[in-house]
Order: sequence, then C-alpha cells, then structure tokens
Amino acid sequence: MRVRFAPSPTGYLHVGGARTALFNYLVARKAGGTFILRSDDTDAERSEDTYRDDIYAGMAWLGLDWDEGVERGGPHGDYRQSSRFDRYRDVAEQLVADGKAYYSLATNEALDAFRKAAQQEGRPPAYDGSLEPPADEAARRVELGEAAPIRFRVPRPGSTEFVDVVRGDMEFDHVQIEDFVILRSNGSPTYHLASTVDDVDYEITHVIRGEDLLSSTPKHILITQAMGAESATYAHLSLLMGPDGKKLSKRHGDTALRAYRDAGIVPEAMVNYLALLGWSPGDEDTVIDLDSMVERFDIGAVSRNPAVFDPQKLEWLNGIYIREMSEHEFVAAVLPLVEDDLGRQLNDAERSQFDELAPLVQERAKRLTEIAPQVRFVFGEFGYDETSWDKVMKGDDAPLAVEKALDRLTGLERWDTEHIEAALRLMLEENELSARKGLQPLRVAIAGSSVSPPLFESMAVLGRERTLERLQAAAARL
Repeated sequence: MRVRFAPSPTGYLHVGGARTALFNYLVARKAGGTFILRSDDTDAERSEDTYRDDIYAGMAWLGLDWDEGVERGGPHGDYRQSSRFDRYRDVAEQLVADGKAYYSLATNEALDAFRKAAQQEGRPPAYDGSLEPPADEAARRVELGEAAPIRFRVPRPGSTEFVDVVRGDMEFDHVQIEDFVILRSNGSPTYHLASTVDDVDYEITHVIRGEDLLSSTPKHILITQAMGAESATYAHLSLLMGPDGKKLSKRHGDTALRAYRDAGIVPEAMVNYLALLGWSPGDEDTVIDLDSMVERFDIGAVSRNPAVFDPQKLEWLNGIYIREMSEHEFVAAVLPLVEDDLGRQLNDAERSQFDELAPLVQERAKRLTEIAPQVRFVFGEFGYDETSWDKVMKGDDAPLAVEKALDRLTGLERWDTEHIEAALRLMLEENELSARKGLQPLRVAIAGSSVSPPLFESMAVLGRERTLERLQAAAARL
C-alpha cells in the first residue's frame, strides 16, 4: 500500500488538510505501507516557502512522519511538482500522439457560444471537441507557433465507474464531462494531469482526499487508463463543517492548524480530535492515542456525512490531555510560555513558587496559553484588571471582606494553605458572607483578576508579606 498527502504550499496547513494527512498516515501505518508527502506546487505565483515550511512544521507537530517525499527524498526525486514539468509535457504529447488528447484551437468565444447553445437546447454543456480543425491542420498550426492548450479526449458514449471506499458505488456519464485541458498553452500542467501522472509514477495504490475532488476523479481515472496504468483505489472524505452546519471557514474562527498550536492546544489532543471527525474507534471511546488509532482505524468505517469542527469540543478534549500530563511534562510545556510572557527567566526561588502553582492551574486549564496570565500576579508587575475590579468590587460586601480578611490574616500564626483557609472560612461565617461575595474580592485584591489559581493556595504561594500588602492596597483603593 502506498498513499500520499499532497498539499499545495499556497496557504497555511488547514485543519481539514491535517485530518486528510492523518487518515492517510493511519491507513499506511496499519497496513505496513508507505506514507508519502508530496508538494503540489505547480502554482508558482502563489506558492511560498513560508507556507511550505508551515506544512512541514504542522506535520512534525502532529507526529505524522512520512517515509518518502519532500525534505526526505526517495526513489522519485524531490517530490515537488515544480521539478517535473518536462515529465508532464512528455505525457501530454504522448497522449496527443496516441489520439487520446488533442491541441485545442477553439476560441474562447466559440466555446462560450457552444455552451450557451447547449443550455438553450437542453443538452449537457460539456465541450466535446466538435469545434476543432482536423488533427493535421491543428498540428501544422501549432508547429508554426500558434499557442494551444492540450485537451483530453473523453470517450463518448461511455461512463466511468468506481467504488469509493467511503461513498460506495460511483458512476459518471461521460456526456457530463467535457474534453478537459491537461496542458495549458504556456506549457504548464493542470492539476488533473500533474496529480494523476505523479500518482501513476509514484505507484500510489490508494488516494484518500477531500470530497471536493470527487468530481475530478473520473478525469484522473481516464488519464490513468490512457497512460496504460491501473487506477488507484479512491476514498473521498466529507468536508469539515462549522457548528452552524456550513462549510468550515474563517467566519467560524481559525482554520489554520498553526493557530491552534499557537493557542495552547497540545498535539496529542489535536490528533485525537481530528481522528474523531468522521470516524469512531468504537466502544464509545473518545480519548485515544495515535498507536491505538493505527491498530483500530478502518477507512471503510469513515462516515460519508459532514463532520463538525467545534473548537469548544477541541478545548474540552485538550483539557483532558493537559490533566493527564505528568507534573514534569506540564511544567516543561508551560514554563517557556510563562517566561515569554514575563520577558525574562524565573530565578530559582520563583521556579519553586511556580512548581507549587503548576498543579493548581493544570487541573483547570483547557489551553496551555491560559497559564501565563493566571500566574502573572506572582511573578510580574502587579495591576488590576479593571473589568474584574468594576464587576467584583462594587457594593458594601467587598470593602467588608477585604477589611475583615486583613484582620484575620495579619496575626495568623502559620502561613500555609490549611491555616489561611480556616481563617477566611471563619471570617465568612462571622460576617454572614457567602463564598462568592466574600472570597471573590480577595481574589481580585491579590491576583488583580477574578480568574486565578485557587485562592487559598495562591495566598500561600504569594507569601504573607505580599498578600497583606495587596489586601491593604485594595482596601485603600476601595
């Protein structure tokens, strides 16, 4: 089995593309086959190194290592379509010589008139080559320098039939398929030609891709057969939808994989979530690692129905993975983010404080990027989030809570979580304050925000002196 993921470096790696890459990877690994990464970079104007590097980085982040392809090599050169234009032209010209394709000299105006007439007469508007001059005249005009694309000659009557692993039996009547261009007049290949020639040359056995390319499949099968090769097995995955049921796009938020990586999603959670978009591991399992996916994956069990990409569900799953990290793994993952946020490294004393805080924030986090803002009050310059202040510190309860907390904590014999909690619980009882009305003002007072690690533990880590200073400052401001 030989499968390929063939992105175009004309944009950042899309989450839908990442799912396609994952499903190809799982199929190859389960079968002990070969997973190939190809660069479909025939669009020189739009292809950029930035996008190419992003694709490689995204694949590496997900842990989808490839066996052959770009940056890795193999028996087929550099696996970039931009290096194979001579090969595509040779195939196109051979198809012309075999009578399976032709130089098209029909003008755009004539083609438009053909299609309009067909629509008016109720016929399929697919161009059938009827406007072309005799082959010898076309060859003579091209030889004299007239620019002409090469069109594939679609056999008519006839149909192309194949079994799609995901979608079942498929049939396309050739009357609906026009004689399509395979080589442009400037000598550059179309997607149909380049992709098919690569699949034949690289001996691809299974083509797993998005359903937006389903209508192209009969064209690719026809080219394959015209080249004298055996067609691959096809599987077309449903497109990803947003929570509103419409095709996933920027109106739903980020669609590039890198945005989720930068926003604190861990790669294991992203791989897990992508796998669940159209496939189920069975036994009502939701959390599943990559090795288990390889063992259990079946491309034939992938649903043909659209899959919904919901960032909130991804966050929920990400939280599970964060909580399953060891304390060492968690600190290693978030410490660089904390230090980047501060613009400096933590000293040894601060590292000890962070080690105390880490398990407190780990058990509540949904994204790694949530951590730095939550611990900034311990290590960075202190200030109030004005939205939190305006929401929590209004009314008579906040000044009372801060004042009475100061009374209870100032003379506290031991400064640890247990004794801090006991003192503040007693303060709430004595002043008939609920936990929300009595503790939230204290949280804003010491952390500057209504969102922070657990209050009593935060006070213990912050220390007696700084905690009391902040309570006094809040009391003065109130």
